[in-house]
Amino acid sequence: MPPIHDSQRVAVIADSQNLYHTAHSLYSRNIDYTELLDAAVDDRELVRAIAYVIRADSPSEEEFFDALLDIGFETKIKDIKTFADGSKKANWDLGMCLDSVTLAPKVDVVVLCSGDGDFARLCTHLRHEGVRTEVFGFGSSTAEELREAADSFVDMSEDEERFLL
Repeated sequence: MPPIHDSQRVAVIADSQNLYHTAHSLYSRNIDYTELLDAAVDDRELVRAIAYVIRADSPSEEEFFDALLDIGFETKIKDIKTFADGSKKANWDLGMCLDSVTLAPKVDVVVLCSGDGDFARLCTHLRHEGVRTEVFGFGSSTAEELREAADSFVDMSEDEERFLL
């Protein structure tokens, strides 16, 4: 596992849908993105922070998107798709993977803020490329395969007063 030092270049990739739904289902609270970014960067050099969000025409979502920008996140926004049967879908997994792989040559660390086990293979690939992978998620809802694939895992449940509003 590569060492942590303050000159490491860090990219933070935040799966906002995963974080939102987990925080609401477990705690009925919202994520404190200021604290999340601060903890993820951990006094290292931030190269890029990207929050992947879904536009669902909710009244307060534009304020949320603006707040993310003010905190220091670039936002990537995808509109939710409604199908003929009424079902809805929006997914950033592929975009998050592509951006992480594209950023890999420019950073030493990718911090993935998600509990989605689909990202285990991404962590394995990034580590193979010499990039340290760190995962921030809620312990009870973070896939075991994601935890095992990463160099480190921060259980946000262990400091919910810091990471939740």
